[in-house]
Parts: sequence; structure tokens; C-alpha cells
Amino acid sequence: MDNPPLDRIYIKDLLIRCVLGIYPEERRDKQDVIINITLHADLSAAAQSDDIEDTVNYKTIKKKVVEMVQQSEFYLLEKMAEEIAAIALGSPNVRRVDVMVDKPGALRFARSVAIEISRAQPISE
Repeated sequence: MDNPPLDRIYIKDLLIRCVLGIYPEERRDKQDVIINITLHADLSAAAQSDDIEDTVNYKTIKKKVVEMVQQSEFYLLEKMAEEIAAIALGSPNVRRVDVMVDKPGALRFARSVAIEISRAQPISE
């Protein structure tokens, strides 16, 4: 049987202040990061039932991400993105997640630097 197509839920432009970076001033002063998360899930059951239990509770995911990022002191955007992806994949209905972490002002003459990762649940046999 083929897997059903995955629908998407977007959490856009989540602005959080945190310690992030390798330089002393980045370790001392909190900076803004902008996070975009795309949750991939089959939303067809929720579309039929209109029941929160049949979908992805994106508010719960957002709260966990905000709490984790605010308390974090990562050196790399890559590590932060990986931890955000792990939170999203901890939700039972999320099959795949795309995470973009954007650090405004990270490079002189550039508006921002961003990285994007995609992670998925392991394929079960």
C-alpha cells in the first residue's frame, strides 16, 4: 500500500532571543533568531473528524521550541536546527520536518545567514 501524501503545517517567522555563536560577544549578549518550521503529516483524519486528537498540535510544538531555544546556548545554527527538528518529530503525527534557522546580522554586508535542514521519522518495516 502506498503512503498517503503528506500535508503541511507552517510555523512562520518565530522570533526568539537566545545565546548563539562562537565569539565572546555572541556568548555574552542574546541575539534574535528567526525560525521557520514546516511539519509534514497526514491531516486527512483531522479534516474529517474536526478533532484536535487527529492532527498535529502545533501550539504544543511551538511552546517546546520557544522554551528550548530561549534556554539554549548553542555555538552553531546547525545544532539548534537539529534540536528543533527532534522536538517536532516527537509529536506522534509528524512524519517529516523542515527547519530553517535564520540569524539576522550574522555577516557584515548580509541581512542574515540561515540554514535549513530536513529530518524524517525512521521508516518502519
